Amino acid sequence: MSITKDREKTAYDALAEQFGFTSRMQGPRIEKVVVSSGVGKKRDKKTIEFIEERLAEITGQKAAPRAARISIASFKVREGDTVGLQVTLRGARMFDFLDKLIHIALPRTRDFRGLSTSAIDDMGNMTIGIKESTIFPEVGEEDLKDVFGLAVTIVTTAKNKAEAEAFFRHIGVPLKATEAK
Repeated sequence: MSITKDREKTAYDALAEQFGFTSRMQGPRIEKVVVSSGVGKKRDKKTIEFIEERLAEITGQKAAPRAARISIASFKVREGDTVGLQVTLRGARMFDFLDKLIHIALPRTRDFRGLSTSAIDDMGNMTIGIKESTIFPEVGEEDLKDVFGLAVTIVTTAKNKAEAEAFFRHIGVPLKATEAK
């Protein structure tokens, strides 16, 4: 069992008094983790296959292509063209990925000093932008020429930003200390 999953189980006990929870079902939990990446300007089949392959290695699950909903002539995009790839993780894979992200990948980021609390939205979800996929250990050194960015969204059942921030701090997400205004 992972550290993140263990801490998620104790979140109710830790946050009940602070937020006035009366039932375990009121405590925040992680519902899913969505990892997505755009394919960029080059929409050739090789690039899409490469990004799809790397996302599958990083997440442990095959990526689903996302098609353009409408045609935009100035961007040379036609309806139905693949413009991005997405992976939705739940259950054990989700917790394994979060452990890898928090304890291995994020500390490998250049000049990492913690995630900003502005990454948490008012609905209680957190979106982390990662500029280089090379921070993950599955990406080999020989692939440094083909670097792409990705976004990781952690969807929770938290009701607001304050509840979500306390929950993320409790489960071990490295957030920056709050600045006094």
